[in-house]
Amino acid sequence: MRLVTLEDIRAAATAIAPHVVRTPLLSFGSDFWIKPENLQPIGAFKQRGAVNALSRIPSEARARGVVAYSSGNHAQAVAYAAKTLGMPVAIVVPSNTPQLKIDATRAHGAEVFVVGITERESRAYELVQERGATLIPPFDHPDVIAGQGTIGLEICADLPEVATVLVPVSGGGLISGIATAVKSLRPNVRVIGVEPELAGDSAASFAAGSRVHWDAHDRARTIADGLRAEPSELTWAHIREYVDDIVTVTEDEIRDAVGQIARRTRVVAEPSGAVPVAAYLNRDLPAGPAVAVVSGGNIEPKLFAELVGG
Repeated sequence: MRLVTLEDIRAAATAIAPHVVRTPLLSFGSDFWIKPENLQPIGAFKQRGAVNALSRIPSEARARGVVAYSSGNHAQAVAYAAKTLGMPVAIVVPSNTPQLKIDATRAHGAEVFVVGITERESRAYELVQERGATLIPPFDHPDVIAGQGTIGLEICADLPEVATVLVPVSGGGLISGIATAVKSLRPNVRVIGVEPELAGDSAASFAAGSRVHWDAHDRARTIADGLRAEPSELTWAHIREYVDDIVTVTEDEIRDAVGQIARRTRVVAEPSGAVPVAAYLNRDLPAGPAVAVVSGGNIEPKLFAELVGG
């Protein structure tokens, strides 16, 4: 299996530059910064991988469009990229996707199919067959991984002395790309994945040394709706090669982190994006300058008000 390379990620950075925000590092405390990917036009990091993947579709295939399945942020990202690049797009989302994310996806012109939480992939493959479209999965694709890896390039450029990078883990595309970039540029930097205890399949897999499957209904218990997927063979290969550790955080720690991020940095983080900050606040991590990737900020206003007010 071919892993994504630093050269792939640098090429992705060039391809996506006109369509994404180069997010800054914001100080959270002494020797700790956040990388606010909620500042992307669709409110999450997923725009990077989606734009890179769609930009590489051959011109003769673009008229047939693209299909994606997603728990929400990838849906918006592919819809945005397809609109920007002039392609038809159909998106399949599970029924537990926040309405905010479904509405935003439709607002970008996508046709949206809402299905049961275990049916999103199978329905997407049906649409690909029916339409002759190109499938853009949320993480199991080298071009998607390379696009997400551009975050790692930016962290290393903006904080050369960084010692630890904390990254949310779900399907593994984000940490695969970031870890590849960071370890290629700064081999001594520790890359640590973070996920909810209630969706801790990747932490269990990391401890076991091989992939451990958790039922989708079990993973759906966490408030972090963007972290309910599990790694693929491709992303697990990157995790095994480049990631130093994976830790978990509780639901209460995630909720508290959303509020702390808002109060300390004025950044709106969805629970999935707050998970790495929850680890920094509550786990014994290596000393030295650290960066947490706040992966997105697409949160229902009522929930945000509840978490910040708490």
